[in-house]
Amino acid sequence: MIELEGLTKRYGEKVAVNNLTFTVRPGIVTGFLGPNGAGKSTTMRMMLGLDRPTAGDVRIDGKHYDRLKDPLKYIGALLDAKAMHGGRSAFNHLLCLAQSNGIPRARVDEVLDTVGLTAVAKKKAKGFSLGMGQRLGIAGALLGDPRILMFDEPVNGLDPEGIHWIRNLMKSLAAQGRTVFVSSHLMSEMALTADHLVVIGQGRLLADTSMAEFIEQNSRSYVRIRSPQRERLLDVLHGAGITVVETGSGALEVDGGKPEHIGELAAQHQIVLHELSPQQASLEEAFMQLTAESVEYHAHTDPPQEQQPWGDGWKGN
Repeated sequence: MIELEGLTKRYGEKVAVNNLTFTVRPGIVTGFLGPNGAGKSTTMRMMLGLDRPTAGDVRIDGKHYDRLKDPLKYIGALLDAKAMHGGRSAFNHLLCLAQSNGIPRARVDEVLDTVGLTAVAKKKAKGFSLGMGQRLGIAGALLGDPRILMFDEPVNGLDPEGIHWIRNLMKSLAAQGRTVFVSSHLMSEMALTADHLVVIGQGRLLADTSMAEFIEQNSRSYVRIRSPQRERLLDVLHGAGITVVETGSGALEVDGGKPEHIGELAAQHQIVLHELSPQQASLEEAFMQLTAESVEYHAHTDPPQEQQPWGDGWKGN
């Protein structure tokens, strides 16, 4: 597991990571979310000993990263797929990593096959596409058969087949009892992959909870109902003390209601229902709701106003 306690990183007056405390546990995929500039990359770099904390502590299976012997056997990471010698072949890049960590040569062939790069093993990495480079980076993370894996934007550059593959790979690794920690901006993909979420904003911890609880706590859930006997249904629901929101589309919405209870009421009064469906926000909507005040960089959809080269009193010729 990965344990952070009071982890803090300052660059001058800028606080990039502010007193983070959380634990990444084995057996599940933990998603790491936050707006741009939230401190995710800095946090992951400190986990791997690439940046030194200003304060606090981070341990990998109870040890500091720099105290791990043959660290690739403890933790494998993909932080930057371009962090490799472009003049080396894929095989030789992995072989160098293996030799530096006491990993058998045969393991290089195994991970190349796992990530689908066996056919290009002898080709130089500088000629790889973004997706191929990403697969090679993932191979490097898997090389030591570690109990802990960290991935930063693992689907970057992958085609749909590759995205499906890495999603199932991460789930499989977690099912084996390994610790899997993944950061991504693709909310739709994270929703399909992660079991647990750690969310930060402006360097501070905003949430450390299960995927289901995160969405429930940070979004509106309701039951949508459609019926050809709309007015009668409204009377029945109001009579049962249920607050109903009428929408312009003709549907009715009940906040926090149970569809089973509403269905039973309708059946008791012989009201036909064309729709009775529980609705919940997506991970993206819940994330936007929670982090709205933590976004550092705001873009605008309105085009800038054309600037005039004169003041109000200038008349021109």
